[in-house]
Amino acid sequence: MSSSASHVSSGGQDVSEFIIHHLVNADSWHPLPGVGIPLLGDITVFGVDVGLTLHSLMLIIAAGIVFLLFGLMYKKESGRAPTGVTNLLEVLVLFVRDEICINYMGESDGKRLAPFFLNFFFLVLVMNLMGLVPLFATATANINVTLGLSLITLTMMIVGGIVKNGPVGFVQLFLPPGVPKPVYVILFPIELMGLFIKPFALTMRLFANMLGGHIVLFSLLGLIMTFGWIGLPSLGLALFVFFLELLVAFIQAYIFTMLSAMFVGSMMHPSH
Repeated sequence: MSSSASHVSSGGQDVSEFIIHHLVNADSWHPLPGVGIPLLGDITVFGVDVGLTLHSLMLIIAAGIVFLLFGLMYKKESGRAPTGVTNLLEVLVLFVRDEICINYMGESDGKRLAPFFLNFFFLVLVMNLMGLVPLFATATANINVTLGLSLITLTMMIVGGIVKNGPVGFVQLFLPPGVPKPVYVILFPIELMGLFIKPFALTMRLFANMLGGHIVLFSLLGLIMTFGWIGLPSLGLALFVFFLELLVAFIQAYIFTMLSAMFVGSMMHPSH
């Protein structure tokens, strides 16, 4: 009895290490079992860490994949209907442009800023999908990555609001009309706080969804490590969660892009 309990306890520790190993950032990349590639971590310049870690490498690889898709694999021929990868990319591009950018920012600004949000969509999507391939890691399960993307959205909100409405008009965005002036003392800080709460919500939504899904997936696989062949039924559940995570990868890329466009559009066109 005690031997069985100690085996389960040891298996539980192995599962914890297995999950942590696949989710945390690291200074080395293990693309294949028994193969470790050291990375240039712990490099600081003027007190800023600029070292290359696992998740930052995944971010670079994801950007390279997006460039490969649109720079080399996307082939548009005039007078002919797109096929294959080009057709798939065009469907996604038109969806993001029409249903997200134009829908939340209007015809003119939506088309003008569509390339920015398309970069967001495809970069997040590729990083999400990379996390489901054993060769790679999940960069979007790192809060630093999602925070960096959200700070870009925050910058676009501020810059877009100032350019579109002017400095005075930008400040007036936090002073809703039709409210007694004494109330502004309370309302202005709340509205200003909302400017930073929105990107924080973006950060936590993407990070928590990707991290939580992978914890569930690896936990189910870890049952086999703990209980041996008795835990094999969990493999079916893990397969179901895997396909669910495929769907979540697309949904989270869509939601992140949609909310970013909505937040930027609300600063550029407050009347809408």
